[in-house]
Amino acid sequence: MTKTIADKLTIQRSLTRLTYEIIEKNKGVNDLVLVGIKTRGEYLAKRMADQIQKLENATVPVVAVDISAYRDDRSAATSNDDLSQQLITNIDDQHIVLVDDVFYTGRTMRAAMDALMDLGRPKRISIAVLVDRGHREMPIRPDFVGKNIPTANDEKVQVNLAEVDADDRIDLVK
Repeated sequence: MTKTIADKLTIQRSLTRLTYEIIEKNKGVNDLVLVGIKTRGEYLAKRMADQIQKLENATVPVVAVDISAYRDDRSAATSNDDLSQQLITNIDDQHIVLVDDVFYTGRTMRAAMDALMDLGRPKRISIAVLVDRGHREMPIRPDFVGKNIPTANDEKVQVNLAEVDADDRIDLVK
């Protein structure tokens, strides 16, 4: 059973609000780098960077990172060379905003932070997510949340983005 809980306009409004909050908390866009976790986090980060360009008339670097080799539920290992080819922006002394579509247990963000720390020493790391569905397993929480959607463990939140899927929407799947 699938129930649509957010449409394209709701997603757009959430991203706009997230973007304003990031600019406000950072006191501008200096030293700001958006790091999108592949796949959908990458596209959300790009959309946020476009919003920043319109609002602040400034270009913020956007980087995509694949953290699958850093997951604790997979045995594959990666080298710093593989990851540094993905990350072409220097992250030292930068405010990194990790961007993803759904925040669940915290394990994805832990893996993303591990990957970033292998590449440099950011000044600060913040987390921005489109959906926070709860059920933490790690003591990590997002700093910026588009929508809080309480779920049961047997439910799934599916974010669809036009860049990857047919359209923009958020579904609750049972």
